Amino acid sequence: MRPCPRPPLVAGLSLAAALAACAAPAPTLAPPAPPSAAPGPGATGAASVVPAASASAVPAPPDDAALAAAAFEAGRFEEARRLSEQRLAAHPEDAVAARRVGALALLDNRLDDAERALAQALALDPGSRSAAALLGEVHVRRDAFGQAAPLFRVAGREERALQLESFGAEAPYALEGPDEVSLPFVIADPLPVIEARGAGGQPLTLLIDTGGPELILDPVTAARLGVRTFGAREGTFAGGKKAPVGAGKLDAISFGKLTVRRLPVALLDLAPLAQAFGGRRIDGIVGTVVLYHFLSTLDYPGRRLVLRRLGGAYSTATERTVVDVPFLLAGDHFILARGALGKLTDMLWFVDTGLAGGGFTAPEATLAAAGIALDRSQASEGVGGGGKTEVIPFVVPELSLGAVTERNVAGLFSGPFPLENALGFPVHGLVSHGFLKPYAVTFDFAKMRLRLAR
Repeated sequence: MRPCPRPPLVAGLSLAAALAACAAPAPTLAPPAPPSAAPGPGATGAASVVPAASASAVPAPPDDAALAAAAFEAGRFEEARRLSEQRLAAHPEDAVAARRVGALALLDNRLDDAERALAQALALDPGSRSAAALLGEVHVRRDAFGQAAPLFRVAGREERALQLESFGAEAPYALEGPDEVSLPFVIADPLPVIEARGAGGQPLTLLIDTGGPELILDPVTAARLGVRTFGAREGTFAGGKKAPVGAGKLDAISFGKLTVRRLPVALLDLAPLAQAFGGRRIDGIVGTVVLYHFLSTLDYPGRRLVLRRLGGAYSTATERTVVDVPFLLAGDHFILARGALGKLTDMLWFVDTGLAGGGFTAPEATLAAAGIALDRSQASEGVGGGGKTEVIPFVVPELSLGAVTERNVAGLFSGPFPLENALGFPVHGLVSHGFLKPYAVTFDFAKMRLRLAR
């Protein structure tokens, strides 16, 4: 399969990188293991002497802290959780263990457990930027912005702290209108696009992309809507390109008859994306954090986005096949799920709907391990959040997301994969638009599962 004849748009991958590789200190989820406390051979006290080059010396076995760190860094999360909880129970003074227990709970969206462990970690190590950022994310997921703001300041994210503080006592993401809205795609390919309305009924053309965090607006559109801004940080995008990503606050946006009041927004120059949509201007991007506030269905066959208030029911439409895929949520928007690439099993995929012209991309190491060769003579020019980048098409013979398998999936390679190691554990690739198109995909953050219906 060949990619879309338009210039390939790698928006999702590039937007994800904006968080993963920004200039400000990022909250790594994999804190380094502390040195082992186990005494070395012959260590019986301060006067003990160990021969420096003893060939018969046996290294001490790794303790539970080192084993927990290794499991986390390998993506073996259940093992890492068990070992980290054991370590913390035996050593409640271990801030690293507490931080890791909290990080693992946050991956599962177990917010009470995450808060308890991360508060403990921060009490033990008040200057820990990673613990502060992770605990800040716990409060953001609860829309408790006032509690999150000072934590992001500790984490070195001043623009984020100012943005969250601007909400004061007002509740973000306040909903007005019906329990459910269905928004037709005005464009289905190369990526789904919907229409919304800003203040005064101003029309907005919005791309849907789980590779983006919250609502993203082009700076020109943001100025037109009266968005308050709070500074910016540098994001790294597809192909290693860099661009500033701003932070702001939007008073309201309407999706059909449903209005959302008071939203944090990111600001990014989206003008280059127009060439992938026949010159049509893209005002913004609906990212994962927006979808998080609903039971959201990206219905590709029905050419619509369905937003239901939390607590609503799944569609009652009858489908021949329904598959639930468990997922994790890293950072503020990285939806991660297990899958396979040919004979490579237990792979961790980023579910990012914003890769136009393709259903998959991955680091070159993943492709090589799967025996997928890149034909660099087929390279063309693509467009990402940081501008133009080289894109090489390839074909995946067999690709799985959970128990869902598709064959001959079009792939696009655009150089370094920013998320590969950015989260402290390996992310092996990205499943996207071309793979998901046959399905109505429901994002259920309460049950932490994707439902793919066909």
